[in-house]
Amino acid sequence: MFRFARPTARPLGISRFVVPKQPASTTTSPSSASKPSGDISSVFPSLSGNPSEPLPPRFADIKKRLIHGHEAQVQDSWDHLLSVLQEKREEIRTTGSAIVPEINYCDLDDVEKRTKFRDVLHKTGVAVIRGVVQEEEALGWKQLVKRYIASNPGTRGFPAPNPAVYELYWSPSQVLARAHPNILRAQSFLMSHWHSALKSSNTSSLISSSHPVSYADRLRIRQPGDSAFALGPHVDGGSCERWEPSGYGSGGVYDQIFKGNWEGYNPWEMSSRILVKSDLYNGPGGCSMYRMFQGWVAMSEIRRGHGHLKVCPMVKEAMAYMLLRPFFVPRKDEQDPEYLDLANWTLEDPVSSTLQGAVPASGQELNTELHPHLALEDTMVHVPKVQPGDYVAWHCDAIHAVDSTHTGTSDSSVLYIPACPLTEANAEYLSRQRETFAEGTPAPDFPSGEGESEHRGRLTPEYVMKNISLKAQRAMGLAAFNTKQRDILNRERATLQKANRILGFTET
Repeated sequence: MFRFARPTARPLGISRFVVPKQPASTTTSPSSASKPSGDISSVFPSLSGNPSEPLPPRFADIKKRLIHGHEAQVQDSWDHLLSVLQEKREEIRTTGSAIVPEINYCDLDDVEKRTKFRDVLHKTGVAVIRGVVQEEEALGWKQLVKRYIASNPGTRGFPAPNPAVYELYWSPSQVLARAHPNILRAQSFLMSHWHSALKSSNTSSLISSSHPVSYADRLRIRQPGDSAFALGPHVDGGSCERWEPSGYGSGGVYDQIFKGNWEGYNPWEMSSRILVKSDLYNGPGGCSMYRMFQGWVAMSEIRRGHGHLKVCPMVKEAMAYMLLRPFFVPRKDEQDPEYLDLANWTLEDPVSSTLQGAVPASGQELNTELHPHLALEDTMVHVPKVQPGDYVAWHCDAIHAVDSTHTGTSDSSVLYIPACPLTEANAEYLSRQRETFAEGTPAPDFPSGEGESEHRGRLTPEYVMKNISLKAQRAMGLAAFNTKQRDILNRERATLQKANRILGFTET
């Protein structure tokens, strides 16, 4: 059995849950420090309006080292990539939203449907799982969170004074949704589409994609007519970090791309991402946790133009282009009819420090001017219409955006719930997140402040321990993982054991 501190009874909204004492962290992360205050606009220069300063000269040195000795191969691979992007553009323009794979929650065990779903997901990087939660329950979560906001008029959000995205992490709706058994199962299902290049007996890289862990994120209730939350094409999980040796370079995630072999890059290989540091600058909202998928569960009907999600459904090719773009410059400017031609683009010399759309401590943003060959005006497509209770998920490298204006007649509402595997670093984040849950303050990756510490009606770890399943308690770091579980890989068992030690659960 495992020993851990038991919660004591307190009124709802006040927590004296005593978290288990954990050993000192074995890794260091800038995000373990408190974040600056702010909201979601703090993450994106396009929302905040803050000007972006040129990157320091060290980034020119990074770029030189990344492709040193492979310049010719990189040029050839770039030329091939541009040809492939033209083909992809036409396919996406012709197919539209139908390119996004869908599966019903009730069909997750159907081998034929799973296989078809998997094959398309691996190409697009985005998917919809229908009916994960009953519509009535999802609508009930929206009403519950509206009452929570009304009971706590000091709740912050963006844009002020009429928020679309709320700085809420511990409302009853969010906690209940993260704990929902169907959502936990959907997360495990989605993460099963990743794989490790290492043998299953290898315990040097600790990861389990079959044990989802909870990541406390925000929620959105966007009203008709809103045009302030006009978040354009972007990729989360860092910006400059994708090129930096101490960022994604720690795991060699994109090595094949920088060697001139983007075709050999596998966006679904998970072990290389375990050591990644995706938040080197401790930015507000910079994600330090390994999220295989970002995602949300719908609390309303959402359709094209009604504040909906848009994605670029070519996860491999788009990431390869984004990463290679800083190495190339055009001979002729954008006014020339041959601007996009292969022959017009060459490796830059001298090498600059420019990383198009990347700003330290901010999200990676993309646009047609900086990334012209992506043809974002054609390749960003809407996710198909969703109903309350549908779960939408997209690969952590996927380019995504939201409608610039909500032209519908009713709210566009979601709970952001990504799918995160259990790793050593994620367990360490979970231990810090568990403390913020008890305190009612923002989760560690997000802007700091008192958050919901004084909010009426917020849920607490005590409530979870008394009312919610053991599987959900484990996902939130409130109960020990079962290391005696049968039919798991040696790597997974070692991961569970390590996570329990990090979280302060001692086997007796």
